[in-house]
Amino acid sequence: MELEWEQVAGPFSRLTEGPVWDGKRLLFTYIPASRIMAYDPETGECTVYRENTNHTNGLAHDADGRLYGCCSGGRSIVRFESDGSTTTIVDRLGGQRLNTPNDLAIDRQGRIWFSNPWNAGNIDPSEQQEMVNKDILRADPQPDGSWTCRRMTTDTTGTNGLLISPDQRNLYIIQTDNEPGGVRELRSYPILDDGSLGRYIVLHQFGQDHRGPQRGIDGMCLDSEGNIVGTAGNWVSGPGPMIYVWTPAGRVLETYPMPVGVEGPTNCAFGDADQASLYVTTGQGHFLRTRDTGRRGWIMWPPVR
Repeated sequence: MELEWEQVAGPFSRLTEGPVWDGKRLLFTYIPASRIMAYDPETGECTVYRENTNHTNGLAHDADGRLYGCCSGGRSIVRFESDGSTTTIVDRLGGQRLNTPNDLAIDRQGRIWFSNPWNAGNIDPSEQQEMVNKDILRADPQPDGSWTCRRMTTDTTGTNGLLISPDQRNLYIIQTDNEPGGVRELRSYPILDDGSLGRYIVLHQFGQDHRGPQRGIDGMCLDSEGNIVGTAGNWVSGPGPMIYVWTPAGRVLETYPMPVGVEGPTNCAFGDADQASLYVTTGQGHFLRTRDTGRRGWIMWPPVR
């Protein structure tokens, strides 16, 4: 089955990312312009929500509706305050500056899990990488209002999108390594009672064909049944740019090709009041929507009517 897509905003010059629903609008990042955009499905208008975000990539709300982002250019996790200011949550681990945080997921305890790859395209060329590892890190809130930063994985060579299961028992991560022989797969780590991660299982792995390595998953979201909806692929190799739907055990339930002319979907999120629309961002700067999946989204905040 092919989905019917509509371009509801853009295309921008390139690279849109980080879509999240805020209860009224779908927010997403326009990384090259350092902007957060807001699309209103009631009016069809797309406006600038925040400027000067220093190449912020992924966005996420906590259980109280506060908006956080991965500030790639600032090498930090930040909170966008309601008064227009920005608060730095963490920017170092053990004295070393973070790399270029990419995506994040926030659990019900307010802990911020985030990926920390090195993406030279989202940072000033003069910046130098200090951390060799590109693992999953976590920012933990403290009683005095401060935050601590912890390294949560030691078995990843590149990280991208991540999700926490609705029951808070599993962390889904995208292992992304595009170097020769690198591994591109979807993993599930159990979150143990002490907050650490157990041994992961591989839910899906991307290989290569005669044209080269297949582009793995970039971003993902959850549906109301706890299934994982992800964006992956391109026209270089493999089956092309696709939307995948996996069960929590890794069974592929559905795949949907992206429209002709769309290259490299980057992320996705369900939106609208009924959470029945799937929005997709792309490396070319598209902002697309379909209402044909027959699925509804799951988000921690805001509550879905």
